[in-house]
Amino acid sequence: MAESGRHQVVVNDEEQYSVWPLDQRPPAGWRPEGFTGGREECLSHIDEVWTDMRPRSVRLRQDAEGVTR
Repeated sequence: MAESGRHQVVVNDEEQYSVWPLDQRPPAGWRPEGFTGGREECLSHIDEVWTDMRPRSVRLRQDAEGVTR
């Protein structure tokens, strides 16, 4: 898929990340994370910041139970 236009990194309450066109409002349950750029730049940013792929609720539960990754 060709890159076209500017994008933004969006995140949901489970701290899962995605890329969304900058000129469109994110879908319900998602909010801008603060990073904007080309699609590939946004994907690179996500690679840097999203280091634990587990949803937030799972991380919290496993941390409380003492489960290690």
